[in-house]
Amino acid sequence: MNKHESQQRHRPNFQELGAAVIAIEAKAVADLAARVDQNFVRACEVLLACEGRIVVLGMGKSGHIGGKLAATLASTGSPAFFVHPGEASHGDLGMITEKDVVMTLSNSGETEELLVILPIIKRLGVPLVALTGNPQSTLARMADAHIDVSVAQEACPLDLAPTASTTAALVMGDALAIALLEARGFTQEDFARSHPGGRLGRRLLLLIDDVMRTGEAVPMVVPDTLLSETLVEVTRKGLGMTAIVDQQRRLLGIFTDGDLRRTMDQGVDVHTTPVKDVMTRHAKTAMRGMLAAEALQIMDSSKINGLMVVDEAGVLIGALNMHDLLRAGVV
Repeated sequence: MNKHESQQRHRPNFQELGAAVIAIEAKAVADLAARVDQNFVRACEVLLACEGRIVVLGMGKSGHIGGKLAATLASTGSPAFFVHPGEASHGDLGMITEKDVVMTLSNSGETEELLVILPIIKRLGVPLVALTGNPQSTLARMADAHIDVSVAQEACPLDLAPTASTTAALVMGDALAIALLEARGFTQEDFARSHPGGRLGRRLLLLIDDVMRTGEAVPMVVPDTLLSETLVEVTRKGLGMTAIVDQQRRLLGIFTDGDLRRTMDQGVDVHTTPVKDVMTRHAKTAMRGMLAAEALQIMDSSKINGLMVVDEAGVLIGALNMHDLLRAGVV
């Protein structure tokens, strides 16, 4: 039997192996529910009382989980950052102040790099929250709040590579972060402010004022403008519509590409008819200071592609269409 034939004969069942890993990790996560107890409550209280920042520490795979947890905390209203324990003992401990809270992640609870700096943390009087897989460990005993994130077994068949244990730590960390989010009354708007580059940030923070056309870019004519001249204005400004305003620039109506089609169907002479005779009165408008997402909602519900923007007195100050919202990333 050659090597290829041997490999084919002993080919593992990848589906079965993958399903087994998921089952083991799913059980590890399910087992955590019973540990959302008074120890969890105590950890939340310590973290919520933090006047500085939550400093997350962890080595190896726990460090990777710690980095993600610090990022989640920071983006949900609990200022936090990750410090590598190895670097902490070589100067980075200076990042920790008396107003901070330290959170450590260690499956064994005996990670040497953490134990080395533990006396310094205690000397500063900084509260310590520990997530470990060993309630009898040094970290667990020294912590002001300890949460047990132990697992029955790792998903690794050798029971060596951190798999289920890191998943459990991640899930418990997320539970802490979201509990704190709720306790702080953290809102969508708060989330958007820390994610201004994301779609949610743009939808919740971007105002019409930031994207609308202004000045000479706004199409407008007066009521007695002939329809033929009105069409020139519509074409020149490229928004598929124009505003009709009085001498004080108060919006009287709009004329759109759709109005043009309806007008042509009626056989109206564009060279003799003033736009006031065929304009749409009481048109949908957007108000200055409105969220761009609200303008999008008006367009969607009214099945229109553009809006004139007015101030509190009904004076025309801008215009925008769907393409402006698309470019701004609101759609």
